Amino acid sequence: MPLWIVATLFAAFMQNLRFLLQRQLKVTILSTGGATWARFAFAVPLVAVVLVVYRGVSGQEWPGIGPGFWTYSVFGAMAQMLATACVVALFARRNFYVGITLKKSEVILTALIGLIVLGEAVSAPVLLAVAIGFVGVLVLSDPPAEAGLPLRARVFNAASGYGLASGLLFGVSAVCYRGATLALEGGDAPLRAAFALLTATVIQSVTLGLWLAVRERGESGRGLASWRISGPTGLTSMLGSLGWFTAFALQTAAYVKALGQVELVFTFLFSAFWLREKTSRNEVIGIALILLSLGLILWAGLRA
Repeated sequence: MPLWIVATLFAAFMQNLRFLLQRQLKVTILSTGGATWARFAFAVPLVAVVLVVYRGVSGQEWPGIGPGFWTYSVFGAMAQMLATACVVALFARRNFYVGITLKKSEVILTALIGLIVLGEAVSAPVLLAVAIGFVGVLVLSDPPAEAGLPLRARVFNAASGYGLASGLLFGVSAVCYRGATLALEGGDAPLRAAFALLTATVIQSVTLGLWLAVRERGESGRGLASWRISGPTGLTSMLGSLGWFTAFALQTAAYVKALGQVELVFTFLFSAFWLREKTSRNEVIGIALILLSLGLILWAGLRA
């Protein structure tokens, strides 16, 4: 099985765990900004250790920084930070696995952004899979609790807005991160992935930390004090991000994000068996469509 598929499956599983932990931080301890910052801050030292150890064990030189690396890194880091905040805020609007699914509009948006920014096109089967998955997202954007409201009010709501915004921003970050790994010169895919990830995570931690110091004083302190949850959040964030960055270094962002919909399987299991959250018919239909999309992506990826 190609390494990019293995890395994507691993990243999707770890990301699901990270969002579960961030949800706990959001609903019990921290604000949206604080929960987002904790994820990045606790990940920085872990990424740094992994990078240094892997470079030493593999005996490679540090990768050279090529044109565009800093531009891609900064824009990708900012987009991911804002997207994460949107997802954390979304948790207060819908149940856990529907909230994660709503952000999957990133798949179709990543394909479009990748074509515009990096000129990377996708095959016809992948486009079909992305379209099917997007239909599933639209089905999930219709809250069952608001079935008596007009269609406009049911579809164009705060949850849909957060989901679409996070999808767009995650799409931008995915394409920028692939651009950043491609802009590094030398080193294998894991080394370039870890180097780009550390750069982005430091940018995010510093930027959001300064924002909290000005706008939400004391929130970063509460984030550090909640290390029993924030620490595992940073660990799962680091592991998941390493998986994503490795996959981006090997394959176009659209393929990676499309296969990443396997996260929905893990999310559904967590939601149903751990959080004991109920599901509606629309949610089941939406998830079924997205899983069909996932099957097409996996088939195309194995044939590529």
